[in-house]
Amino acid sequence: MAQVPQTFFDALAVRTWCGLALETLGRSREEIDAINVYPVADGDTGTNLYLTVESAVAAVEAVFAGHAARSGPEGPTLADAARAMAHGALIGARGNSGTILAQLLRGMSQVLADAGTPHADGQGLRLALRHAADSARQAVAHPVEGTVLTVASAAADAACGAEGDCGAVARSAYEGARAALAATPGQLPVLDRAGVVDAGGRGLVAVLGALVETFTGERSRDAAVTAGALRAGAGEGPGDAGPAEDAQDWYAYPRGPHARVEAAEGLAPGGERADGAALADQDGPAFEVIYLLEAEDAAVARLRERLDALGDSLVVVGGDGLWNVHVHVDDAGAAVEAGIEAGRPYRIRITHFGAGDVHTTGAERPRERAQRAVVAVVPGEGLAGLYTEAGATTVLARPGEPPASGELVQAVRRAHAREVVLLPNDAELRHTAAAAAEQARTEGIRVALIPTRSAVQGIAALAVHEPERRFDEDVVSMTSAAGATRYAEVTIAERQAWTMAGICQAGDVLGLIDGDVAVIGSDVTATAETVLDRMLAAGGEMVTLVLGDEAPDTIAEHLEGRVREGYLAVDTVVYRGGRQGAVLLIGVE
Repeated sequence: MAQVPQTFFDALAVRTWCGLALETLGRSREEIDAINVYPVADGDTGTNLYLTVESAVAAVEAVFAGHAARSGPEGPTLADAARAMAHGALIGARGNSGTILAQLLRGMSQVLADAGTPHADGQGLRLALRHAADSARQAVAHPVEGTVLTVASAAADAACGAEGDCGAVARSAYEGARAALAATPGQLPVLDRAGVVDAGGRGLVAVLGALVETFTGERSRDAAVTAGALRAGAGEGPGDAGPAEDAQDWYAYPRGPHARVEAAEGLAPGGERADGAALADQDGPAFEVIYLLEAEDAAVARLRERLDALGDSLVVVGGDGLWNVHVHVDDAGAAVEAGIEAGRPYRIRITHFGAGDVHTTGAERPRERAQRAVVAVVPGEGLAGLYTEAGATTVLARPGEPPASGELVQAVRRAHAREVVLLPNDAELRHTAAAAAEQARTEGIRVALIPTRSAVQGIAALAVHEPERRFDEDVVSMTSAAGATRYAEVTIAERQAWTMAGICQAGDVLGLIDGDVAVIGSDVTATAETVLDRMLAAGGEMVTLVLGDEAPDTIAEHLEGRVREGYLAVDTVVYRGGRQGAVLLIGVE
């Protein structure tokens, strides 16, 4: 993490702000989720904001890493970092609030990147915040006051009236946002009935608090999750934190001596459910549909009109040919078809709101937690089906799109178990999985992380999983099975590179054993046979082959025949992994 405070808004300040915002949302996520009642009380606003910023952080860090590899100590420009932040947020945006936050960051980046200077001063930050608020409002089909849009506009108004450097402007924006957040229950009846402030606006205040810390070094009240004076409309700024045990006051908007007790029991003042079961004036759409879309501006304009007629909560953000589309509809298929007509939709996510959200009128008994579950990251649809049939909860890792820690945490929650075994199935996901496991443990879930480096190791671990055993015994058995499985993959080189086996060229076939390139060839089947022979030279009883979509039709039959003819008492099992990145995965145990 870069040092604070930063004097100007340069590339390093962008990096620092993104990192601090992620930390702040990580601390605040559960509280923000808990007050999420609008537009749908599905309790995920804090998580969605966290995942959106996590994607922005990953993009910014990638830009810094790329410059370090190419040009040494000379880092990226402000334009590079700002555009990366906006792009990362756009492709990783989750939910209604996350999509709006992505547009806020994009609006800021447009001003910062177009300035053509190595850094921005207070005036540049004022212009960036103004453009961010205006562009976010334009992205929403039907803006509603009392939401994150109101808080963003108030922050921009306060910033435009401020004088001084970036620190002074950021502080004014933060204080303006806090005041606007305190007023949201008076603007939106559903918030007033629930006794809470707007969750999306609360998240934006957290992000602006991180901006203040970036330029002043002072952690805001919000970032520290300490007592607030929101209900009194007080304007204390960073550094005036109160006792931590009063933190609930920041989120609630009490209207009587029993407000806090009722909130703790899931009730809003007056006896209404704070989870939204009795908060809506009418039923709303059943599905949330989100997708990325490659399309021209004219096609997106027509898409807006069509989606607006299909549902509500329509937000379309982005530009320059890439968009993030969010809408609530009853006909999810029609929403996706509209995207297909406009361009190329991908990373499509459809969520059924289900029972217990703002659209339901009756309460259901929460389902009982299972004793134990397995959560696994899998690289292809075929393997996802295999793992699911074996009882695991899966997270799909598409080529070039590794899951973030927040997605793993969500999967652990979705498993709904007291004990969870987590299989990352990728060496590069070790730290991500460790962070997810730590977060889940803070929520009272017992999590064991088995450091599987390949999906074939995960298959071996899952094969010996026995939920009836003691947790520790089960984990030891699964860890032992995974560790006893050597793994390999056959893939195609994308560019020239130095490897442990020599120099490869783009288009060469690479055989990797235990993560290192061991064979460079020109034919997929021949390279796979060489890799398999090297692995079986050290012994083995079972060979697992997982075929990707690009694997030759005859490769499985050829390798099975090779094992039968050359290695006695060795069995072979073949699975189809789908679009898994590698042409072939091999496991030997």
